[in-house]
Amino acid sequence: MRFISWNVNGLRAVVKKGFEDIFWSLDADFVCLQETKLQEGQISLDLPGYESYWCYAEKKGYSG
Repeated sequence: MRFISWNVNGLRAVVKKGFEDIFWSLDADFVCLQETKLQEGQISLDLPGYESYWCYAEKKGYSG
């Protein structure tokens, strides 16, 4: 079983830099992303075979 914890420091920027290719290359069972700095509706990721659970920031750009 492979568990990945990744501090992305802003998921929108990481998505522009090839997040999905990196994600699939990790071949992980669990992937936890920290500091996504997202508000609801800012991004939509469809990752077949995975369930997503999000906790959105209350303030724009807030990470924690």
